[in-house]
Amino acid sequence: MSRVVSLLLGAALLCGHGAFCRRVVSGQKVCFADFKHPCYKMAYFHELSSRVSFQEARLACESEGGVLLSLENEAEQKLIESMLQNLTKPGTGISDGDFWIGLWRNGDGQTSGACPDLYQWSDGSNSQYRNWYTDEPSCGSEKCVVMYHQPTANPGLGGPYLYQWNDDRCNMKHNYICKYEPEINPTAPVEKPYLTNQPGDAHQNVVVTEAGIIPNLIYVVIPTIPLLLLILVAFGTCCFQMLHKSKGRTKTSPNQSTLWISKSTRKESGMEV
Repeated sequence: MSRVVSLLLGAALLCGHGAFCRRVVSGQKVCFADFKHPCYKMAYFHELSSRVSFQEARLACESEGGVLLSLENEAEQKLIESMLQNLTKPGTGISDGDFWIGLWRNGDGQTSGACPDLYQWSDGSNSQYRNWYTDEPSCGSEKCVVMYHQPTANPGLGGPYLYQWNDDRCNMKHNYICKYEPEINPTAPVEKPYLTNQPGDAHQNVVVTEAGIIPNLIYVVIPTIPLLLLILVAFGTCCFQMLHKSKGRTKTSPNQSTLWISKSTRKESGMEV
C-alpha cells in the first residue's frame, strides 16, 4: 500500500498543478528526489528506421544498468502514462509510436485460453498486473508486448490506442521504456539533456538525472553572479566619484582662500592738495 501511495505522489510531483512540474525529454533518465521511486527513461525515435526490436531494446536498457520496463501495479501504470503525456506535449514534435515494455512469453503458437497466463517479465518480476487492450493478447506469433501510444489513430473497440498493452511480433521496431533502481546519490542535473534519435546511440546516451530542490537552486544563483558583480562595480564607481567631489570642495573653502588684501596705501596722484 505504501508503494502505491509513493507512486501516486510521484505522479503528482511529475505533472501536478504547480511550479514543480517536470519536463520529460526523450532519452533523459528521470529520477525523483525522494530516492524511493525507480528511475525511468523514455526512448523515443522520430525516424521509424531508427526504432528497435524487443531484444535490442532489452539490451539497450541492460547496457545502462537498467531493465526493460516492468509494471507492478496500476499506480505505476498511471505514473508512466503521466510521463508519456508530459513527453508528448504540443510543440515537442513527438506523436505516434508504441513503446516496448518488458512483458513477453516464451512459447510457439499458443492460441488457447491459457496464453495470457504464459506472459512473464524479462526482469524476473512476479507482478501479475496487466493492462491489455480489448481482445488482447492475440497470441500466435506475437510474443512481445508494447504499450500503445497512437494519439492520432481513430479509436477502436477498446477506445483510444493509448497506454493499454498489445502483443506484437518481437522483431517489430518500436520505441522503448527503461527502468532503473532508485539512485542514492543522483548525478547533477544538466540544463540541455541529450536527445536519443539514433539507434547507434542506445549504448552511448548521456544520462541526465533530475535531482532535488537544492541542486536546482545552484542553477538559479550562478547566472545572477555577473549581475551582482555589475551592481557592485557601479556602486563602487558612484562612491569614488562622490568622494572625489567632496575633496575638491574642501580645497576651495573660505578658510583656505587664495584671496589677499594689500597693506600698503595707494597714492592717487589726482588727490594731492
